[in-house]
Amino acid sequence: MSRIRRAYTTLTPSSPRSEVSAVLQSIIDVPPLTIDDANRKELVQAIIDDLKSLTKGSSSSNKSRLNSKDSVQALAALKSLGKNPVGSETIATSANLQAILSVSEYFKDDLDSSNEALRCIANALLLVERARKTFARKEVGGGETMVEFLEKTTSPDRIFIVCRIMFFLTLSTTAEEYLRTLIESKPHGQHHNIIEIIAAKLDTLLTSILQSEKMAREAMSEVLKLAWNLVTYYPRVVDPNDGERMVMHDAWSDRLDGFITPLLRTFNSMPPSHPSPLTAPMTHLVHVLVSIPVTSTNKQKWFPLRSNTSSPRQNSKPVSPSGSPSSDSPPVSRSGSPPAASGSKDPKESRPSTLDRALSKLSVRKNSSSSSRQSTSSHNADTLLRAYDILDVTLSHYLPDSIDPDDPSVQKLCKLETDQAFDELMPPLILFIKNFCIADENVRKRMREWIVPDDLDRTSPLEGRADLLGRCLRLMGCINHNHTKISAGEMLYAICNSDASTLASYVGYGNVAGFLFQKGIMGAPPTSSASAPSETPDGMPINPITGVVQKQDSSGPEMSDEEKEREAEKLFVLFDRLERMGALPASSNPIRKAISEGKGPAY
Repeated sequence: MSRIRRAYTTLTPSSPRSEVSAVLQSIIDVPPLTIDDANRKELVQAIIDDLKSLTKGSSSSNKSRLNSKDSVQALAALKSLGKNPVGSETIATSANLQAILSVSEYFKDDLDSSNEALRCIANALLLVERARKTFARKEVGGGETMVEFLEKTTSPDRIFIVCRIMFFLTLSTTAEEYLRTLIESKPHGQHHNIIEIIAAKLDTLLTSILQSEKMAREAMSEVLKLAWNLVTYYPRVVDPNDGERMVMHDAWSDRLDGFITPLLRTFNSMPPSHPSPLTAPMTHLVHVLVSIPVTSTNKQKWFPLRSNTSSPRQNSKPVSPSGSPSSDSPPVSRSGSPPAASGSKDPKESRPSTLDRALSKLSVRKNSSSSSRQSTSSHNADTLLRAYDILDVTLSHYLPDSIDPDDPSVQKLCKLETDQAFDELMPPLILFIKNFCIADENVRKRMREWIVPDDLDRTSPLEGRADLLGRCLRLMGCINHNHTKISAGEMLYAICNSDASTLASYVGYGNVAGFLFQKGIMGAPPTSSASAPSETPDGMPINPITGVVQKQDSSGPEMSDEEKEREAEKLFVLFDRLERMGALPASSNPIRKAISEGKGPAY
């Protein structure tokens, strides 16, 4: 639309400010498709030239149609024009990117104008991929300037924009030069390296989130997205042989180990969200953590508690979805309901919710300094317990009671609250716990005590339980959530020492047969010394197929002698087959035991 372009280009430095403002507002308000490409390009360039004149001193500014008071509105107009790819193509030239960056620096004391200039750049980097390398080059200086901006600012809004730009600049291994500059450059002057800067921003934003500051959660998400790019792409720059293999943990660089402590500190301190227990920025945080492997050089950072404890901490007990602390058994009692707190008249009134528990812990840290948090939180917080609580509460939220995971209401609720599919939301957190279990025997032992304790109620089907174990087993048999299904199986497999026999012994071969088949284990695994007991603590035999007690029920319907004989033959064949397959020790075969004691027929 040439009319709008002419309205702007006919302005002069002496035009009334009201007229300039009206023309700029008309550009902002015009529908995107009503300006043709040629007029859009000319208008974008004219506004950039006028803004550039403002940064060149009084003599140049006298030639500009704009003055400093017009800057926010002019940049908003430029941003609006740049939302179209044609407009961003014009912005994306080296000269124009440098000019807009200079405008942002010039208005450093006017954050509204400075941030609006950065938004124009962010839109161009989003829509024009080649602009990312251009902006990071030394002649433009965008990459280095963004690090300086990030280091100096504490504003959530500015952190958000700067990290969004840096996210685009580090989006793949093609940004090799910039990735190396960020990670390998040593501190100089007042500058810190990017890992130290990100750690400081995480602490700053955590305080902002606790104080409910605007844009704090969004800014935290952008910082974590940038961190994810660094831990994902930099190792493949260092080791080109792994550059094409995007499998998690294929490559790693010890230079990135400095991320672990601040990330864990943030994970353990992030306040809970409502109504969905697992939302951004926690989801982004989990994505970063699950991408970092446990290595021989960084294991102490992952498990700082190993230095002062060699066994599961007895005071670290999971909290059920209702909030009541459990013993080392699952957070649901034998009756299927969360246990009431001792001495409580009204469990609902006396039991703190998980939200209250988390906020109570965080309120102590809210007024702590960053250095205090670094010296205490990261070393004393129980990351495993935190991860367990989040997983337990999230699954109980989306899979209440004993609901089937394939029920349409599960997907509907998750989409409504998080705008993510259930099968996208859950796997990273489950795999994070799995990685923890694989790396440390102490972790595996604690998780086993929480999920499948020795006194687990085995009088009813395990897959029907309204607790974490029951929900994981139901997920392993679901159809619609394949990634979550596999992740749940891998987590249970990991807590059982990655031993198929141990897993089948704890939860019954029937509940994990499909998972084991996918791992190439075609039949029932042989027994091993590491297997769970074949009897409950009170001496009841455990059915190796179902994982529940073998009931001795004499109150069934009356059968004829011929029917009883046929049933006995079926049982004999079944248990004989299990024994031959190695799924059932001969000493635990009830038919063989009955025959040896003279209580059954001799076949």
